[in-house]
Amino acid sequence: MLHVAPPEIEMFSGANPAFTPGWAKLLPRLWGVLYVYRGTGSKQAIRDAEYVLSRDGFFGIFPEGGAWAEMIRPARPGAAYLAARTDAMILPVAFTGFKDVFPLRIRNQSKVTIRIGKPYGPVSVSGRGRERRQQLDELGDRIMREIADLLPDHLRGKFSSVPAVREKAKQVEDYPWETASWDEV
Repeated sequence: MLHVAPPEIEMFSGANPAFTPGWAKLLPRLWGVLYVYRGTGSKQAIRDAEYVLSRDGFFGIFPEGGAWAEMIRPARPGAAYLAARTDAMILPVAFTGFKDVFPLRIRNQSKVTIRIGKPYGPVSVSGRGRERRQQLDELGDRIMREIADLLPDHLRGKFSSVPAVREKAKQVEDYPWETASWDEV
């Protein structure tokens, strides 16, 4: 993402990136990303992102809470929450090929492909409590559908036209922070 984005983009990164070799964890630190502690709500990270967006800055976020699986996964509420709260435009971006990058090997010929969709927004949600959360989940679904449209059908998860892919998507909906390997996600 940092390779194709404007130089002034800010991004979230998991404080403990899943499936990332130790040396590669240095790259986000050098960039100066905003760290998210998964599963905590990361209130400071949300405030930092709101600050960037309130000043017409650029902010990158993986709506599904990470980039370890190529198949589309359900969105976490953070991206939808930020977009609705700040009136930020949404630019769908799809990546393929990540799982072939790590572990790096000599003569690694992996290829990451990046596809960029059309921006849309601003978006809004209303209501309170469960009603608001349902709207955020629907907006998260829309964001993921826009990204899915940029991917080959076998990577679109629940948005795929192939029943076997939709079934496989159900198996990778959980967030495997500790124990999963690339083959499982």
